[in-house]
Amino acid sequence: MTGSNADDRTRRSRLERHPTPGARNSLWSWPSAKSPLAVVRNYVVIVLARIAPSLRLKNWLLRRIGVTVGTGVSWGLESTPDVFWPERITVEDHAIIGYDATILCHEFLQDEYRLGDVVVGERAMIGAGAIILPGVEVGEGAQVAANSLVTEDVPPNVTVAGVPAEIVSESSEESHTDAGEDKNGRREG
Repeated sequence: MTGSNADDRTRRSRLERHPTPGARNSLWSWPSAKSPLAVVRNYVVIVLARIAPSLRLKNWLLRRIGVTVGTGVSWGLESTPDVFWPERITVEDHAIIGYDATILCHEFLQDEYRLGDVVVGERAMIGAGAIILPGVEVGEGAQVAANSLVTEDVPPNVTVAGVPAEIVSESSEESHTDAGEDKNGRREG
């Protein structure tokens, strides 16, 4: 990820591009890109999910608007999935989306808008205030530090931080166990 253009091209190659010709920027075309009624419904549900203290309620609400939510997923207060295309988000089992984190599946630019699926892998953690851009895949067990901007895929079992996010550490599956325990959590010795 650090300095690698290969990963960046991979994310960019997954983005769908939709030209919006004319004098105005692409955000003016949003009503023709997505049903205004669907966006209003999504917005209301997301506002409720953002402030709901119950993790079960959050997961239930977000599933209603198409987010794929795995078992045991935790959404922090004020976390925000994409309002226009929430159905393009997959959060796998036991992942954590931190306080005020944002997952975007769209980019409205000057002459086009872009769409991309976002996948947050099993047991991955997205820190408070982090932003995940369209088309990004966050690998299993990966960690995104607070206030990071994720513009490229995050490999499994690494920690990324910064704007744009870069790898700051790597860990193996074994390093996630407590000292004196095997991979299955049993005490050794």
